[in-house]
Amino acid sequence: MDITCYRSQEIRRETRLLPATTYNLACQLITRCTTEHLFVPIRSMQYLAILDKKEFVFIDGERKCWVDISWQNFQTQDRTSLDQPVAYEVVYYREDQEELMLRLQKEFPSALQILANKAIIKSPAQIIPFPVINT
Repeated sequence: MDITCYRSQEIRRETRLLPATTYNLACQLITRCTTEHLFVPIRSMQYLAILDKKEFVFIDGERKCWVDISWQNFQTQDRTSLDQPVAYEVVYYREDQEELMLRLQKEFPSALQILANKAIIKSPAQIIPFPVINT
């Protein structure tokens, strides 16, 4: 799938915290992905999240290729354990997106979990039968 994304002028930027479970799951899914970008449909909002190792961008289904919000500059080095939240910057490309941001924070983790549940993990593991030894 090829999507060309465009960005308007940056309106505002702020620092937030992403829960560890959300960040860790996103990283796991990106690692499993066979391409450079992971596409996460957020069906409840009619949005598409496009993830890579450095940035998560959110595109409205109506505006197709225009980025509304991006999450970037993840500060993973500030964590001392994997269960700590990750600081990041939210970049707004449209006015009055605070309500959208609140909704993304709620719906994005659910969309990631749905995607994780659908993904088939092909494991090289196998069971090796050992002979039963009678003593």
